[in-house]
Amino acid sequence: MAPGRIELVATPIGNMADLSPRARDLLASADIIAAEDTRHTANLLRQIGLQKLLVSLHEHNEGERLRELLRRAQDGALIAVVSDAGTPLVSDPGYLLLRAALDAGIAVGAVPMALALSGLPVDRFCFEGFLPARGGSRRDRLKGLAAETRTMVFFEAPHRIAETLTDMAAVFGSERGAAVARELTKAHESVYRGSLERLLQIAGEDANFARGEITLVVAGSPEQALPDEAFVRRALELVAAELPPSRAAAVVAQLTGRHKSEVYALLRRDDTAQSTAETETP
Repeated sequence: MAPGRIELVATPIGNMADLSPRARDLLASADIIAAEDTRHTANLLRQIGLQKLLVSLHEHNEGERLRELLRRAQDGALIAVVSDAGTPLVSDPGYLLLRAALDAGIAVGAVPMALALSGLPVDRFCFEGFLPARGGSRRDRLKGLAAETRTMVFFEAPHRIAETLTDMAAVFGSERGAAVARELTKAHESVYRGSLERLLQIAGEDANFARGEITLVVAGSPEQALPDEAFVRRALELVAAELPPSRAAAVVAQLTGRHKSEVYALLRRDDTAQSTAETETP
């Protein structure tokens, strides 16, 4: 690890009393605060009696700021990253910096969010809670999530984490990106990142991997282009010959990823056009 580090610090949305003591201590200790809006953050710092070096970090300049902030961290600086309110990266800037820092071997922390620390995209995500404890039910739930394109967040019991990773690798594919965050905000906090296959390997090597409270973050499925209308029409033509219209639309919607209402409307239009053509035929 490089000597410096980057900390993602959540700030109050409205009530200043929501700023945690740990977040205040980190802001006080920071050598640099990278802020979405320096004026907004300067006002926050004044309210808690701090004056710090501020640099802007927002969606229009994040790419340009990376090199300088990474250099400062590698030189030993503690850099706190804040957005205007709430947690950085969640519909806010910071992901490009986080990803670059992890690639450069710079330590990254967060107060206190596994999602932000995962190194995975967090512009869209869903929380799935605990998966079923029984293997068959767990795999069925995962199969239902196989096409989910958002980053997924789970809780898992330490004694089941290896089994869950094994099932995820089987259902999602062993190369799917993921992160296991354990004991967040505690003395033995650690975050493991990599493919599901790599995390399984670490699980077999590191005795601490399956200890403490665990949050599991998994990348969503890559988005795939939907079949074009000509393909949908051809599928409807074949399936509607064997099934009632509503059932045919449901089957084709599942096969193509289209909404059932969209497929059904297309089927009705085709039926109407065919009926009109037959009526007008001399």
